Amino acid sequence: MKHLFFKKYTGIIYMKNGKILLYTPELTESEQLNKTIENKTTFTLNNCEFSLYETHKKAEDVKLKFNDLTFTAMLRGKKTMKLEDKTEYFDYFPGETVLVSPGETMVIDFPDADTEPSQCIALSFSQDFVKNSLNYFNTKLTKIDDNSSWRISNEQFFLFNSLPLASATNNLMRIAMEDNMNKDIMADLALKELLLRLMQTQASTLIESDYNRLKTTNRLAFIVEYIKNNLHQKLSIEHLAKLAFVSKSNFFKLFKYEIGLSPNEYILQQRIVRAKELLKENQSIKEVAFATGFSDTNHLIKTFKTFEGTTPKNYQRNLFSDYKIVL
Repeated sequence: MKHLFFKKYTGIIYMKNGKILLYTPELTESEQLNKTIENKTTFTLNNCEFSLYETHKKAEDVKLKFNDLTFTAMLRGKKTMKLEDKTEYFDYFPGETVLVSPGETMVIDFPDADTEPSQCIALSFSQDFVKNSLNYFNTKLTKIDDNSSWRISNEQFFLFNSLPLASATNNLMRIAMEDNMNKDIMADLALKELLLRLMQTQASTLIESDYNRLKTTNRLAFIVEYIKNNLHQKLSIEHLAKLAFVSKSNFFKLFKYEIGLSPNEYILQQRIVRAKELLKENQSIKEVAFATGFSDTNHLIKTFKTFEGTTPKNYQRNLFSDYKIVL
């Protein structure tokens, strides 16, 4: 089995089927398990409780309830779950994150655990830490829009990992699991970053999924729509800033705060996303380069390889492969 990996941000990040995966610790040996269903290993820090859950046996209707805001992420295996009184059942796979509000109950089935054990993390933040961190962000990292502030959304609870979010999560996992006398100090810094990356991923997810509705009230949603509709053209930051009615420097800040990427990084990312869609339609490399705003095919090939670890032509040949390697 081939694994995809590349070094960007912090540590090694794995991908499968286009999803960004987290670091996956070795499974606990069967003789060391306290129980085969949701075996829990806890690492306690000053402002959070970090737990690693493993299930090695098929099970249904397993309930977990957290008193504090809890960030959960799948590492391996599969769950079918719902948030009680809030959602219907949905599949939960590696590369995905579910945010659980204080007092919410997760109801979980493990349909494949007999043959493929599941492993996930749950990180519960102390209420005071969340409150103080949000106050800090809203004081020190004031957003450009007067009516916008840093907040954690209960509605955007299901997320696909972004690169920055995965990196921040991996960093916190490393700190929690290592033996270090300065662990709590390091963890507090890592927790602040994780909260920030979580809010940026929520904002990006909301804008990406609903920019048509938001574009009349959210200037960034309008810009995202404009970028997606004009990838074939040259997109200057000066022009985008004018469309957003902000200065160039404030536009960079607005974009970076909300999305977690610079405007240029986001544009390049969207060009590659669109290029992959066109390659799936069996368009030629030349046609794809023209349609996605690259100066020539060589520019497309070089950029595509940086993002995907393979050339556009090889990507086209291996569209049905589960794994690919990115350096």
